[in-house]
Amino acid sequence: MQLGRAGLAWAAALLLAALGAQAAAGDFDPYRVLGVGRSSSQADIKKAYKRLAREWHPDKNKDPGAEDKFIQISKAYEILSNEEKRANFDRYGDAGESQGYSQHQHRQFHHFHEGFYFDESFFHFPFNSERRDSSDEKYLLHFSHYINEIVPDSFKKPYLIKITSDWCFSCIHIEPVWKEVAQELEALGVGIGVVHAGYERRLAHHLGAHSTPSILGLINGKITFFHNAVVRENLRQFVENLLPGNLVEKVCSNKNYIRFLSNWKKENKPHVLLFDHMPVVPLLYKLTAFAYRDYLSFGYVYVGLRGTEELSSQYNINVYTPTMMIFKEHTDKPADVVQARDMKKQLIDDFLSQNKFLMVARLTNQRLFQELCPVKKSHRQRKHCVVLLTGEGEKFAEAYETFLAFAVANTKDTLKFVHIYNDRQPEFADALLMDEEKYRGKSAVVILERRNNAGKIAYKTLEDTWQGSNEDNFILLDLLDQLRTDPGLLSSETVLADLNDELAPMFLIRWLYSMLDYISDCWDSVFHSNWREMMPLLSLLFSALFILFGTVIVQAFSDSSDTRDSPPSEKEETAAKTEKNDASFSKESNRIPKKGFVEVTELTDINYNSNLVRLRPGHMNVVLILSNATKTALLQKFALEVYTFTGSSSLHFSFLSLDKHREWLEYLLEFAQDAAPIPNQYDKHFLERDYTGYVLALNGHKKYFCLFKPHRSGDEGGTLGSCEDYDSSLHTETRGKSSCSPGSRSIKNKLHKLSFWMERLLEGSLQRFYIPSWPALD
Repeated sequence: MQLGRAGLAWAAALLLAALGAQAAAGDFDPYRVLGVGRSSSQADIKKAYKRLAREWHPDKNKDPGAEDKFIQISKAYEILSNEEKRANFDRYGDAGESQGYSQHQHRQFHHFHEGFYFDESFFHFPFNSERRDSSDEKYLLHFSHYINEIVPDSFKKPYLIKITSDWCFSCIHIEPVWKEVAQELEALGVGIGVVHAGYERRLAHHLGAHSTPSILGLINGKITFFHNAVVRENLRQFVENLLPGNLVEKVCSNKNYIRFLSNWKKENKPHVLLFDHMPVVPLLYKLTAFAYRDYLSFGYVYVGLRGTEELSSQYNINVYTPTMMIFKEHTDKPADVVQARDMKKQLIDDFLSQNKFLMVARLTNQRLFQELCPVKKSHRQRKHCVVLLTGEGEKFAEAYETFLAFAVANTKDTLKFVHIYNDRQPEFADALLMDEEKYRGKSAVVILERRNNAGKIAYKTLEDTWQGSNEDNFILLDLLDQLRTDPGLLSSETVLADLNDELAPMFLIRWLYSMLDYISDCWDSVFHSNWREMMPLLSLLFSALFILFGTVIVQAFSDSSDTRDSPPSEKEETAAKTEKNDASFSKESNRIPKKGFVEVTELTDINYNSNLVRLRPGHMNVVLILSNATKTALLQKFALEVYTFTGSSSLHFSFLSLDKHREWLEYLLEFAQDAAPIPNQYDKHFLERDYTGYVLALNGHKKYFCLFKPHRSGDEGGTLGSCEDYDSSLHTETRGKSSCSPGSRSIKNKLHKLSFWMERLLEGSLQRFYIPSWPALD
């Protein structure tokens, strides 16, 4: 009676919870959220969604409730953009999880006798979308936001992106590691993104993420998938591997340092040296070098290395504090220095953004010209450029040096001093000098102001050529003083064509780089997660190969048909009888072996990706764990047990050496603690633990495995014992005649009834142990 009352109380509580959930679901109206009517077309819904998503995106809207509003907008669009969910909402007021509760109560409560059954949709588990970790909300990506902002920004910094979804158990497993690494890498300058596959199916498909969780890197618009175990060290190394390898040059001697700083003229960039006591280049410094690679060249000095003492003492470096120096035209002394015990990203960015250009930078392309000489925005924001038009070689060295000295002495925010080589930019020089004979073969100075982005400028050319004399300096200084009060001094106007890109690689080199990038993309697409997008290309390739070798294949078949009518040989008759006996022996199973042997290959680091990590969906690899001492005996027994299952094309058979890969096996078994408990590593018998005879069925695509434990001696129960019960089986003495060595019979007994386990494996009734990702097989 008491149990009955308790059951009634529980049922009442569940009913109230269900009604509460139903009422809460009814409060959410996707039509009201998007501001559309119930008769609106899909085009109207999509238009309203884009407008609201752009307005309430957290990256653009700083309202405290913007994130919640954006999630509601995405959820409403997901319901209304799907005709089935929209119909369910119109009919029942719900998108489908608890549709028609009043009409379908039996879906939730099947029985009410001694116990009861309830549908789990009444409750919101922690891994549901409404209870996702709030730390992911600010990283959520939308398709248009990804295309228009994230991809262009990936040319300045790499992005680490996680693909997640609702009801994803593996997503929960990696969440603590992801949260820690995301916070750490974001502080260093790495972009972080999260894509919810349920709400952003288009973006997930565009990225090539066909399963969750997935982690990928984005740099220079190129996607690279992460395939290792989700641990902090692997993720940091993955981001570091995304970066080009030549970003930072290691400076380890005085000679090397002089050569590095002397390249400023060839590269037309300031050079940065970081002095630090870390043997390897810090990730923060590599990320900074990638962000500023178009403006600065970076070098690294490890102050603890022998041979750098003289370099450190020359610049009075404190070896215990990181120091960053910027060198421009003068390599004997730095143009600017910053020193701090804790080099933060913001400090470095502020320091480098103020020193992006040389004192007298050379105009080598149009982008540099636009940055150094911006278009005026108002009368108070006038920017003037003082341009030295000169030539190359020792003949013009004195004119350049005096112009550089003048620029250093007259540095102002409203003035930029630049120079240009007439021979490399002839159109620019002819437009300003009007091809006058007095300037031919000599240097000239022009003051100009850009008026618009179409190339229109106002300018004034100094009447005399620039020779760098004191008189030239006084004339230029007087003109600049007049310009501050009289903008009309720039009386001439013209339209300049875009500058040639002097540092651009040759066409052949650009073509070669493009081909290498294309081949690399195809390789990643075929052998990683984007293989579906390569299917049309692969289909075309195989069709061409089939047509090319079609005649050879037809000829081969026609030749083989000539021998079909010949009488069978004695060997063929014997083989036919053997196949007939084998068929009668295994008539209980409908899997007929295609071969007279079992292919069992060793699982190594060479074939690990093809045999497991990239195993096709629906295929499984059955792996036998053995040691060098038990290899022969266990392989013979394993072949006998699995022989009748070799007819299945979805099964592959391998073995793994316990002597080589014990750590890999124990990592997997940590996810099956109930079935195979791992001993404490401080146990003195830890390394003596015997795992020979284990069999693992590995599903590479869905990332789970099933476990077979060795048979206990004297137990007909098969595989129900614990690990400790069969450790002594290796030392069990057997009697009777045997063709094997002593102890081999007890070793073979470990695989007793493996065939029954294989039956259950194909039935799908075995327990599955899921893992976040396959560990590396070192």
